[in-house]
Amino acid sequence: MNFQENVPLAPLTTFKVGGPARFLVEAASHAEVAGTVQFARAQSLPLFVLGGGSNLVISDAGWPGVVLKVAIAGMEERSENGKVLFEMGAGVEWDKFVARAVARNCSGIECLSGIPGSVGGTPVQNVGAYGQEVAETIESVLALDMKDGQIRELCNEACGFNYRTSIFNTSERGRYIILRVTYALEPGGVPRVHYADLKRYFVGRDAPTLAETRDAVRRIRAGKGMLITPGDEDCRSAGSFFKNPVLSPGQFDDLASRAAAKNLQIPSYPALDAQKKVSAAWLVEHSGFSRGHGHGPVGISRKHALAIVNRGAATAADIVAFKDEIQERVEDLWGIRLQPEPVFVGF
Repeated sequence: MNFQENVPLAPLTTFKVGGPARFLVEAASHAEVAGTVQFARAQSLPLFVLGGGSNLVISDAGWPGVVLKVAIAGMEERSENGKVLFEMGAGVEWDKFVARAVARNCSGIECLSGIPGSVGGTPVQNVGAYGQEVAETIESVLALDMKDGQIRELCNEACGFNYRTSIFNTSERGRYIILRVTYALEPGGVPRVHYADLKRYFVGRDAPTLAETRDAVRRIRAGKGMLITPGDEDCRSAGSFFKNPVLSPGQFDDLASRAAAKNLQIPSYPALDAQKKVSAAWLVEHSGFSRGHGHGPVGISRKHALAIVNRGAATAADIVAFKDEIQERVEDLWGIRLQPEPVFVGF
């Protein structure tokens, strides 16, 4: 294993902020992952697992222990019970997997095109976009159990998937290191074009193919600054920074009353039984943080109200301060505390 010392972490993230790691290890196999864990424990050092770096904010102080970058490769596929199973190494770039699945004419993840990061990160937050989420297609997750050092395979149900959550970032946070994810996709399947943006894109056209749907999603994401484009500061972010709040009927009624008092109407859609999911982007914009809003070295993307961006010289402290300001303003005006999506490391 190659242990590097005092490695800057900012270049390994899409936000481009954060201090150094005392040690950085790129692990390309199950054995190297286990060996890194043993090293960290032997040295009494804290361990952080880094994937594609697309959904996190690293503190300016960096990480005082070992950063384990999972770089396990490998793409295997087989047919089983009418599905095509794709066994993907945790270090595989997510969008390369989506491209491969679409090229094989397998549906189930086409609307997740263009999302940055690695395969191993997708089960953690139950990554979703444009009407799909990975919980719908994940067959199983192979992971190293930090409790006893054993490698375990968890079925879909055992992962406890919910909206942007799983056991990996809630009840069992820090217990598992994901090594491989198996997805069950539909051969010859029809693309899912249910989301409003996609419906508008294809209005008046014949039913799109999987490839056309993938291309549309990437174009839509690019238009919102959600497709990584070198040199574009609107892409220097962690993607959508806040989760869409899911409200009880009482909470939703309170929000609607506040909006009505301002002659506004809340955009919403049914979610999770009798609850309502509302747009975090709408709440941010209607709290004084419009697209392009500047706040010194940080701001709001010119293309997407939900993306906090690094204008080029931001620190992690700048980002956290701006995040706090948005949360406080939204809560003051709308009675809702927005929850951030990124993982905060070293704070």
